[in-house]
Amino acid sequence: MMVVESLNRTESLGDITYIYSYRLTRGHISMNLKSENVLVQTYGIEVERQDFISGIMVNIERDRAENISPQRYKVHNLLRMIYEQGVSPIHLIEVLGEYIDDYIIDFDTYAAEATSN
Repeated sequence: MMVVESLNRTESLGDITYIYSYRLTRGHISMNLKSENVLVQTYGIEVERQDFISGIMVNIERDRAENISPQRYKVHNLLRMIYEQGVSPIHLIEVLGEYIDDYIIDFDTYAAEATSN
């Protein structure tokens, strides 16, 4: 997995500061196309929250969803959405679940296009 884009935000609540990092990641999966294994570039999202009290890190939460789609723009749009809404890593899968379910078809589309050439 490689980070290809990162968005950061900071929120303060009383004496606690939360630093959020939203990352677009790139990876690969192997697909069998025309009886041949082919590496397909995929994109996913990782979200991390670091909690600081008086400048001392007291907690880290992190979650990710890998291989959401081979279409970068779709995953980038999801990244922007969760960044703008301030989604916590604790709720990442809950928020992205339906999108991930819908985007699985992108792999079938990729396979159909690759085998038609």
